Amino acid sequence: MTRITIIGDRFMSPEVFGKALPDGFDCRLFELAWPDAPFVNACEEGELAGLKEFMGEPAEIAAMIGDAEILVTHLAPVSASILERCPNLRLIGVSRGGPVNIDIAAAKAKDVAVVNAPGRNASAVAEFTIAAILMETRLMRAGHEALRQGLWRGDLYRADVTGPELSELTVGIIGYGQIGTRVVKLLQPFGCRILVDDPYEELSPEDVAAGVVKTDLRGLLAEADVVSLHARVTEETRGFLAAPQFQAMKRGSWFVNTARGPMVNYPDLLDALDSGHLRGAMLETFWQEPPPPDHPLLHHPSVTLTPHIAGASTTTVRIAAAMVAEEIRRWRAGEPFLNPC
Repeated sequence: MTRITIIGDRFMSPEVFGKALPDGFDCRLFELAWPDAPFVNACEEGELAGLKEFMGEPAEIAAMIGDAEILVTHLAPVSASILERCPNLRLIGVSRGGPVNIDIAAAKAKDVAVVNAPGRNASAVAEFTIAAILMETRLMRAGHEALRQGLWRGDLYRADVTGPELSELTVGIIGYGQIGTRVVKLLQPFGCRILVDDPYEELSPEDVAAGVVKTDLRGLLAEADVVSLHARVTEETRGFLAAPQFQAMKRGSWFVNTARGPMVNYPDLLDALDSGHLRGAMLETFWQEPPPPDHPLLHHPSVTLTPHIAGASTTTVRIAAAMVAEEIRRWRAGEPFLNPC
């Protein structure tokens, strides 16, 4: 019987992944302490150098894998040294979109296949983005914080304080991938004008028919009342939203980031908020996580904050488990993978 080690955590439940597998496997389940304990953002030296967003020490993880042929992991790292300790390993299923905790080159050198689960949390993040836009544009944060302090902000009803409904706004979506496309779909019933910037993707015929407009970054920033970021971190996008881009946005507009922090120059964003050029921002991700508790953005009256939870739903877990289980079924049946790394 094929042996599988499942190393989950307190979000990606190993029991859910075990139940999703077809019959005929000998499963060993382990649970890491994330998110109650933080993972390592990046490692620069030692056995795990080059890996990101992982939890666990090499000897500990190698012992968990043992003689398994298949590893299912969310955050457990797999480095060259771990692969050396686990010669039976043939397949690694990573229950996330970016397998940054796996040394892909080392796995390839050992003839170990790696598959992942792109888009597992796309629906969750898209829903969260709509909520984030409404939180900002309908002044929910301002009302909430005032009531927390015992203040009744009746002035939020003033015409010169409140703003238009989403149906009258132009929303700019940067990135038209798994999440961006879903955000576009969810926005359409609100009746807002939707702009999309993605130099590598074309709009679907359905979105074109619905009136969605493709433009470039310059055009999007100039016209959007709300700018929502959904690109991936690459060398091209790292830090690409900085002072020139924030100043190119309409005065009084909002910025929403439910993607990744490294794409944003946060000091420049703070300047744009302090000057009043931007009316507000919703930040779900940061330049480092957790950010320093005394950083001005965390206490800014025009910023809504959440601790990188947009993808956190039990639906995300079930989708990831089903995707990994299907790849394992294909491996056993000798069929090509859907999402090879």
